[in-house]
Formats: sequence, structure tokens, C-alpha cells
Amino acid sequence: MTTSDDAFPWLILVIKLPADPSRHRVAVWRELRRIGALSLGQGVWAVPDVPVFADGVRRALELTDGAGGQGVTLRASGRSDEDAARFRDMFTAARTADWTEFLADCGKFEAEIAKEIRIAKFTLAELEEEEQSLERLRRWHRDLTARDVFGAPEAAEAGLRLKRCVATCEDYAERVFDALHTTDEAAS
Repeated sequence: MTTSDDAFPWLILVIKLPADPSRHRVAVWRELRRIGALSLGQGVWAVPDVPVFADGVRRALELTDGAGGQGVTLRASGRSDEDAARFRDMFTAARTADWTEFLADCGKFEAEIAKEIRIAKFTLAELEEEEQSLERLRRWHRDLTARDVFGAPEAAEAGLRLKRCVATCEDYAERVFDALHTTDEAAS
């Protein structure tokens, strides 16, 4: 069985770290999770061999070296079209989980603003807090989009949901400013 010419190349990272202190293992694990690496087993990770992952791979290997561990990076592809498709599906499933979590957080954001509107909490401090939450969602969406190199189906829904969050926050901002203006005018 042969692999087609357009088989997607992968980087396989094999990382071995000392058992103690555990903070080194945790730091490497966090870095690899942050970039969206796919865990294949204890100390074995994979990412598509594309530039968006290069810095994260480099940082993980630097953290490994700094902890006195060993890191090996291998370039690989599936032995067959089916193997390549299976790997791609595993990676896309991981991105689907990321997008699902993102969509849930969008729901929490919208529910939080709905609660503030319901209780008429129209303060600048609350608006600032909601704007910070929206900015976190924007950064997260940007990061997920960058590492979703195969285009998980949930990505389109997430883009629309983020736009809805932006509109919700803009509506809340208008309500805050209206409430503050009404209060200022009443005091005059």
C-alpha cells in the first residue's frame, strides 16, 4: 500500500523527562497542550508539520532540555492513505473538542451578560469585566483558528457565535452608557 503524494507530513515528538521535579513535566505538557499537540501516549506527541506549530515545538524542546530531559523530533506520514486519514481525523477530533469548549464558553459569556441586564447592573466596572472576557474569547478563537489546520466542522459555528458575543457585548455597552447618562442627567 502506498501513500498519495499529498499525504500530510507530521512532526512526532518523543519526550522523556526526569520524574522529579514534576513541574518540568507539567510545563512541557502545558506547552504542548497550548499549541494543540495530539497526545499519542506517554511522552509521545504529534502536530502537523506546518509553521504555526514551530515555535511551540521549539519551546517544548527547550523546556525539555532545560529540565535535563531528552527530546527527539521525527518527521512522519501515514504508511497508507487510510493511516494518514486516521491521523488527520484524530487531530480534527481534538480540535472539535476545543471548539466545543469554546462554544460552551460563548454560552456562559452570553448568559452572564443576560444576567447583568436582568438585574440592571449597568456599571463601568462590570462593562470592563465583560469586555475583558470578550477579548479572551477573541484571543482563544484566533489561537484555535490558527491550529485548526484541517478545518473542524465546528469552526464556522464558532465564528458566528463569536460575532454574536461581540454584538451582545456592544448592546450591553450601550445599555451601560445609557444608564450612566440617565443617572448623570437626573443628578443635574
